[in-house]
Amino acid sequence: MSTASEKTGRIQLLGDTLAKAKSEDRAALVAYLPAGFPTVDGAIEAVKAVIAGGADVVEVGLPHSDPVLDGAIIQTADDIALRGGVKIADVIRTVREAHEATGAPILVMTYWNPIDRYGVERFTAELAAAGGAGCILPDLPVQESALWREHADKHGLATVFVVAPSSKDERLATITAAGSGFVYAASLMGVTGTRASVGAEAKELVGRTRRTTELPVCVGLGVSNAEQAKEVAGFADGVIVGSAFVKLLLDAPDQQAGLAAVRSLAGELAEGVRRS
Repeated sequence: MSTASEKTGRIQLLGDTLAKAKSEDRAALVAYLPAGFPTVDGAIEAVKAVIAGGADVVEVGLPHSDPVLDGAIIQTADDIALRGGVKIADVIRTVREAHEATGAPILVMTYWNPIDRYGVERFTAELAAAGGAGCILPDLPVQESALWREHADKHGLATVFVVAPSSKDERLATITAAGSGFVYAASLMGVTGTRASVGAEAKELVGRTRRTTELPVCVGLGVSNAEQAKEVAGFADGVIVGSAFVKLLLDAPDQQAGLAAVRSLAGELAEGVRRS
């Protein structure tokens, strides 16, 4: 039996933030940035910058040597972070400092292997204590997630699963029943990256997912500009943008220019997700 004091995670804040966006007749803007890139301190400043620009929620990526869902842009950033020596403790610190500075819900996006090696109880306890809102776990099968979900629930953390256009309706129902916080709908089959169009598959997937759950459905993979954000906001509860922010940081001549660029893009996207 969990005690109230153990539930220090901010799943309620995540839910309230998504509900507030809905009450304003808009989609929430969810930004993704990897921890440790370009440095640990630089990543913390980048998270603050996207929130200052207008992001409602931020996913902090836990850099991984074999990021199967991620395209070349995020792989490059992850490689820089790993060569810089980023550790899980740095990811937790990024969540803590960004949340304390902004009050925004901060999740961790991670593959399962680093958590498994670190220890599920240790990771969930530390993430919750840092004010984290939960985790997005793209490669954790629902049928193998009971241990994670037990500890996440004990500590007040959301468990966000990823659904794809290939997911059959029965599978969607299984996934959404096990998840919490929101559902991450991958807009197409493939890896992350900026694309010319988001595609009709995303809209159909959101519709099918909504028939299985009351959870908000947020769409990621491929959104990179205000026009695409507006398109996705027309049918989704949240718009997830990652590679476009990371590319700005990669291309920037210095850190201050990078921070200014991501803040500016967040502002444009924040306008885009307003449906009117």
